[in-house]
Amino acid sequence: MRLLVVEDDPDLNRQLTKALTDAGYVVDRAFDGEEGHYLGDNEPYDAVVLDIGLPKKDGISVLEAWRRNGRSMPVLILTARDRWSDKVQGFDAGADDYVAKPFHLEEVLARIRALLRRSAGHAQSELTCGPVTLDTRTNKVTVSGNPVKMTSHEYRLLQYLMHHAGRVVSRTELVEHLYDQDFDRDSNTIEVFVGRIRKKLDVDIIQTVRGLGYLLTPPAAPGT
Repeated sequence: MRLLVVEDDPDLNRQLTKALTDAGYVVDRAFDGEEGHYLGDNEPYDAVVLDIGLPKKDGISVLEAWRRNGRSMPVLILTARDRWSDKVQGFDAGADDYVAKPFHLEEVLARIRALLRRSAGHAQSELTCGPVTLDTRTNKVTVSGNPVKMTSHEYRLLQYLMHHAGRVVSRTELVEHLYDQDFDRDSNTIEVFVGRIRKKLDVDIIQTVRGLGYLLTPPAAPGT
């Protein structure tokens, strides 16, 4: 999953980015409202962490502009103000959740996981497809209860497919959501990682739809 952090405090921006990266996300960063507005308008993020008190353009204005432009990604707002009126203003602008400063990073991580689950139509932290289970809290993958070791890239790719199970996901979409803005978009590494994941899972759940992309579905029952 690819996230955007828009926070002008360098230390907090770094802490948030590190925590989210350590949790398995790909993270782009912005340090003011204008830069954040531009990135959110032009890159396909799965979720955004957005500070309200930003230089050049405040977070509420950024969020309102995104929503006017049809940008529907989940947005978690950060505010140093814990007044109810600020929360109402944020929700009315299109926010999906909020955290008041100071906060624990674990709370931000938990709220991001919840936003990503809800946006993909999942109610629980464990995603399943046939015998394959992916726990978004622990970043663990199991097949029939047996753990499967994966690299960070393999895990992120499988996680994205499981969040979007049942629909065809193009290679372009995977590249846009799994790598930051500086990644070489012409790379063919997606095919390599899909092959590795198939080998490690040893379960036929990732189908190649020729000319379109990949479809994650439970394996067919024996005899069908």
